[in-house]
Amino acid sequence: MRTALYPGSFDPITYGHLDIVQRASKLFDEVIVAAAHNDAKNPLFTNEERVDLITETLAKAGITNARAVTFDGLLVNYAEQLGVTAVIRGLRAISDFEFEFQMALMNRKLKPELETIFLMPKDEYSYLSSRMVKEVARLDGDISSFVPPHIATALRSKLKA
Repeated sequence: MRTALYPGSFDPITYGHLDIVQRASKLFDEVIVAAAHNDAKNPLFTNEERVDLITETLAKAGITNARAVTFDGLLVNYAEQLGVTAVIRGLRAISDFEFEFQMALMNRKLKPELETIFLMPKDEYSYLSSRMVKEVARLDGDISSFVPPHIATALRSKLKA
């Protein structure tokens, strides 16, 4: 069974992330969407909330061969623990490439048999980031074209708390 790991903060998951998962799910038998614990990013949602939101998003999108988890620690160690064959990374723009390329090379050095696969989202999502979505929501802007309705509701609720 070919399994891929799609790590990220997913704070919150966006239509861009979902597009990557949908396409990866056609290439792999299973896609594990891994919400990474990263205190440096100061997430709005807890790890458990992000997993719940991702799980609901996958279900509503009808993606049956993907599941959400949370993890902490070194990605290559977690990938080895899960027995995955590839890491999926999204590239929105040229500015993403340098960081992602360096990360892929480091992961290859640490675990040579783990492949990194770069997928580009649809053009309409190439500018989209969770950070931007949160900022638009904070300023009471319309985020309906960026995230599914249940994510927009959760985001607005979290920002009012």
